[in-house]
Amino acid sequence: MKNFLTFVSIVLIGLIAKAQDTNQGLKGTWFATSQFGYQQTKTADAKNTSMSVLPIVGTFITPSVAVGAGVGYINIKSDSDAGTAAKTDLIVIEPLARKYWNVAGSLYFFGQLALPVITGKEKESELKVTQFGLAVSGGFDYFVTKNFSVEFSYDLANFTSTTLDPKTGEKTTVTNFGLAHVANVDSFYNSALGGSNPNLTSPLSVGFKFIF
Repeated sequence: MKNFLTFVSIVLIGLIAKAQDTNQGLKGTWFATSQFGYQQTKTADAKNTSMSVLPIVGTFITPSVAVGAGVGYINIKSDSDAGTAAKTDLIVIEPLARKYWNVAGSLYFFGQLALPVITGKEKESELKVTQFGLAVSGGFDYFVTKNFSVEFSYDLANFTSTTLDPKTGEKTTVTNFGLAHVANVDSFYNSALGGSNPNLTSPLSVGFKFIF
């Protein structure tokens, strides 16, 4: 029993020391990660797909606070046997800030505030799309090594203002707010992009982070 307690104590001391080293050593370091999302809905011969890729680079300005930005791409497409009904290509620019708290050992909880800006065009109708957003999310980050971690996050609150500007006709602005990403998509917004309730921001994110 004594040997077992000694072993447990050594392990706990090692984990605490590793967490402290990781925490203190993050200030001034850089990280790179990426978010990826894919959704497909198929009804008869109609297929709607949505794909997003968002690489993110940032730096720790304190041992527990990081700032960064993502620049990525979103594609929303609607196809059928009759051809392509809608194809939307969007560019994403997303500045963000994170605050980390140590949970245990190499496991951290973080809160994130992001300000995504999305712009692009639906090519079939030449509809211009512009979205400004504010997203608050929380997640867990597990440091496998001091240079590599696995992270998981989910939207806690999300506000977006989307402007749809057609080639001819009046602009339409859709304002959307949701807690835990529970929000409805306006029917006009849905049909204009040719998707099945497409969200321009992804509520769920799982990825790998490299620290250097």
